This record gives sequence, C-alpha cells and structure tokens, in this order.
Amino acid sequence: MSGIKKLAGQTMWYGVSSIAARFINYLLTPYLTSASVLAVADYGKMSLVYAAIPLLNVLFTYGFETAYFRFSQRKEYENSVYSTASISLFISTILFSFLLWTFQTQIAAFAGVPNDPQLIQLTIVVIAFDAITTLPFAKLRQEGRPKKFAFIRIASILINIAATVFFLSYCPEILEANPNHWISYFYRTDVNPVTYIVVANVLASGFTLLLLMNQIGSVKVEFNTKLWKEMMIYSMPLIIAGMGGMINETFDRLMLRWLVPGDNIFKDEQVGIYSACYKLSILISLFIQAFRMGAEPFFFKQSEGANPQRIYARVMKFFVITISVMFLVVSLFLPVLKYFIRDERYWVGLGIVPILLLANMFLGIYYNLSIWYKLGNKTKAGAYITLIGAAITILINIVFIPTYGFLACAWATFFCYGSMMVISFVWGQKEYRVPYAWKKLLAYMFIAVALYFIHTGVTYFAPHLLVSLALAVFLLFIYLRFILFVEKSEFQKLPVVGKYIK
Repeated sequence: MSGIKKLAGQTMWYGVSSIAARFINYLLTPYLTSASVLAVADYGKMSLVYAAIPLLNVLFTYGFETAYFRFSQRKEYENSVYSTASISLFISTILFSFLLWTFQTQIAAFAGVPNDPQLIQLTIVVIAFDAITTLPFAKLRQEGRPKKFAFIRIASILINIAATVFFLSYCPEILEANPNHWISYFYRTDVNPVTYIVVANVLASGFTLLLLMNQIGSVKVEFNTKLWKEMMIYSMPLIIAGMGGMINETFDRLMLRWLVPGDNIFKDEQVGIYSACYKLSILISLFIQAFRMGAEPFFFKQSEGANPQRIYARVMKFFVITISVMFLVVSLFLPVLKYFIRDERYWVGLGIVPILLLANMFLGIYYNLSIWYKLGNKTKAGAYITLIGAAITILINIVFIPTYGFLACAWATFFCYGSMMVISFVWGQKEYRVPYAWKKLLAYMFIAVALYFIHTGVTYFAPHLLVSLALAVFLLFIYLRFILFVEKSEFQKLPVVGKYIK
C-alpha cells in the first residue's frame, strides 16, 4: 500500500499542475465562448490551431520522454542518459523548427487557417519551447520533485491567463477610449484575436523555459552514441504510437472541418461547437493526465520489486473507481455544467459529452494496461494498437461526418479508445499477466452508465432543473455507498479515509 500511497501523493501534486494546465482552457471556456470575446467561428479556428500543436509535439519529442524514464533505470546509463537525450532534442528542435518555418504556408492550409500564417509562426515557437522543456520536466518527475514541477506549471498558467485577458479585453478597451495609447505600438485591432491567444501561449512557454534553466543548465557536453541508438530504437515505435494517439485525440477537429458540408464559416462553427462541448468531458481527461505524470516513472520503479503485478492490479481498481465517479459527476450534473459555455449556440453539441466521457474512461484504462509493452521493451505493440485505433477514427469520420457532423467524431473517439483498451488487455494478458479484477471493474462501469440512463429517462419526463439536480445527488450518493460497501476492506487500508469507514 505504501507504493500506492506514494503514487497517489505524486499524482496529487502532478494533478494540481497538470489539471491547472489543462484547466486553462476549461476556465477560459466561459470567457472565450462569450460572443463579446470570440465569434463561434473564431473559437473553431483557435481549436484547429491547438489541434495541430499536439501532432507536431509528438514529432519534436519522438518518444524520448518515455525512453528517458526507461533507460535511467539502467546503472550503466544513469549518468549520461539525461545529457544524451537533451542534446538530441536540442539539435532536432532547431532542425524541425527550421523545416516547419520553411513550409509554414502549406502547414497553414493543412490546419485550416490559410489566411493567418502568423498563427503558424507563433505555433512553431510554442512547439519549440515545449520540446526543449520536455526533458527538464521529466527530470523533475524522475527525481520525485512534484512540488517544483507544480510550481513551474502553475506559474506559467497564470502568465497565460493574464496575457490572454490582457490581449482580448484590456487592450481593445483601452484603444477604443484612446487610439494613441502606448499599447498601440504592439497591439493592432485589425489582427485576428486568435493570434493574441497564441501570443499569450508563447509568453507562457517562454516563462516556463526560464524557470527550468537550472535543469537545462545541468546538461553536460556528453553524448553517448551507443545509448542514443538504443533510445532511438526503443522510441521509434512510440513516435508511431504518439502520432496515432494524437490522430485519435485531435485530428477529428481537422477532419470535421474538411468533411462537414457548408461554407468556411459554418465549418469553423461546427469545430467550435465540438471543441467547446469536448471541454465538458475534461474532468476525466485531466485526471488521466495527472495520473500518467505520476504513474509512468512509478510503474517502471515498481517493476524492480517483488510481485509488481499485484500493485498494478490494485492501481487499476482504484483508477476505475475514480473515473467512474467522475463520469457520474459530469454526466449527471451536465444541466449545470453547461453554463460554463456562455453562448447557448454551443449547447446543440451537449449530447456528445457522455460519449466522450466514456471514451476517455477507455483511454485511461488503456494507459494503465500499456505498462506491459513498455516494461517488456515491446513498444512496437503499442504502435500497432494505436494505429488500429487511428484507422478506426479515420474510417468512421470519413464515412459519417458528412451526414452526422461532430456526432460522428464523438462516436469515432468512443470506438477508437474502446478497441485499443480491449486489444491491449487481451494481448497484454498473454505477454505479461496482471491479475486485474476485470469482471468487477466492468460491473462498476456498467452500473455508472446505467445510473446515467436512469437519470436521463426520469428527467426526460420531468424536465425540471431541481428534479434533475436532486436525482443526480441521490444517484451519485447511491453509487458511492455501493462502492464503499463492496470495497470496504480496501478503503479501510487508506490512512486518509480508512478511519472514517467502520
């Protein structure tokens, strides 16, 4: 239990920062979806830019974060792995940035912003900064320093939020009152507001880079060619897996704009509606990201101990319980949570939220299951699984987006992550058996979904907000009592809650 306690503690710290990082978009959603700040089409354009960033981040980092965790466990490489990986990333970031800058016009057209090439230029800067800070952040995680990790991430977040509000609200108001104000030297009212959102991101990423200078400065002029070759061999399949993962996670925005019928403004609006409603499923994805931050180095370290499979199984159980509760919280209280999206024109897409919540549950379970191929140096398996998911995503979107629009994107995500979860479980149990209580975990998820349908059915015939909220509280309470009853012995072992469970 001590190992799980440590993982929970680190997940909490990584969660504070990672959740806050992703929460920028969540907290800014009411602000950015206000008609006075961004038009629906502009919100869609912003979403297209931020859909392209993760795809390029995968290429810039080429799996070296996971490779760093893997090879830092080997005694012969522990003193050279950080410098070798960092030098590699420094050089490749410069080369990739130059390449993207050369083809920025083509990339702008691909991303659906052909008339705003400056967005691509700023995005390249963001990606380059993020690539350079990847290993310094990984070093903090490897060394078990989640507090510093959290401080840097949160400080960067505050810069991002402040700069966004400054550019989108303060500057226009000042210039409207006084066109000759000193702000006019760097702020132009004829520039698309999405540009200034990315400028705010550049400032935040640059600030992060400065705060990590101690870690960056610790890089020695030491390059182990043998180690680098081994890391590249290990990480190459991770690039494929990463690209497939980003296709599954963000490529649907680009495909939606390409394939949905209508003019460009309508296309951008559909992307905006889909992206805004996707934000409402963020509670689970935030937890998954925080969990991954702590779990990846934790799983590698536990692999050196006795019977790590038992620990992996228990981690999975607590993970599924947590995300099942989160599914209910968001889906049952959606009639209230929808007000985070201030413009009612976005609400037409609220039906996709439960679908995306389930999809992200599948994704989180897949991340837990993926430990078998990472520990066994079988990263090709991860690439194959992710490519299967990507193929499902692309196929469903191509066939159904012209008819069903963003609803097709949501179901494509559902079937993509569901298939990846099932394939990884079946394959992984043959290669590296872990005693997951899978029947019980499926039951927990099934019951959570059943309670959601009960709530949907009752509120359909009694569409009153107070009825919806009262029933939501009751069903959530029932589920929590059920979990505590079934897992009473497990929760009693937890020092934080155990003393309250008799």
